[in-house]
Amino acid sequence: MGTLVSVIDEQGPVVEVRLNRPRKKNAVTLELLDELVELGEALADRDDLRAVILTGEGGDFSAGMDTGVLMQMAGKLDQVKAEMLAPPDGRTANRFQRPAQVWMDLPVPVIAAIEGVCFGAGLQIALAADFRIAAPEARLSIMEAKWGLIPDMGISLSLPRLMPVDRAKALIMTGQVLSGEAALAEGLVTRVAPDPLAAARVLAGELAAKSPDAVRAAKVLADALWAGETEADLALEARLQAGLLGAPNQIETVMAQMQKRKPDYR
Repeated sequence: MGTLVSVIDEQGPVVEVRLNRPRKKNAVTLELLDELVELGEALADRDDLRAVILTGEGGDFSAGMDTGVLMQMAGKLDQVKAEMLAPPDGRTANRFQRPAQVWMDLPVPVIAAIEGVCFGAGLQIALAADFRIAAPEARLSIMEAKWGLIPDMGISLSLPRLMPVDRAKALIMTGQVLSGEAALAEGLVTRVAPDPLAAARVLAGELAAKSPDAVRAAKVLADALWAGETEADLALEARLQAGLLGAPNQIETVMAQMQKRKPDYR
């Protein structure tokens, strides 16, 4: 395990997983995404695990994808698109989707404790949790529209379970920033609490005290009742995003953001 994701009580029944780039508000890099997947897959093999808490170091959950990643991908768009459309390891989910899907697939409950900012990729990781507890003043946004893109980290599996299609469209298309209270009203979070991490620990303790077999079965049941077409949905995300990456209007969106001007779309 690397240093971009820290783990508290790794061998205990309740494990805390923390995004660990506090000076960058836990902005996500490709390496951080890979570490999340590695950790999630390792935890999935633990029969004694009861719950996982996802959070961020330093008072923020995550500011979303590090802008350096966009610059990094710009130099090898053909390769990035190819891997998005056909993951090289033969999985259903690609490199960007796995860091969210790994928590959906984890057999035990996952609780996201959200403080500070929770934007873009960070929010999509949080949406993969079974429960989200946010501070009232936290700020949440599906922010990919800011970069001329769509959310493509498994949101097609998580968002339909939480809200009607018209509200989902509005949040995706506008990138509106919501407070924790507003996110609760929209259905993005489960509850608000002054201290989300403390509340998450209480909930995790309650779940850990129940029959582990019943809790795991309950997650399977609920997920099955609200299931979509996983393979088709993830493939659609990847196909739409690949069509946007590097297209003239997407490049113009990024340049306008960087230059702090109004975009001039074709």
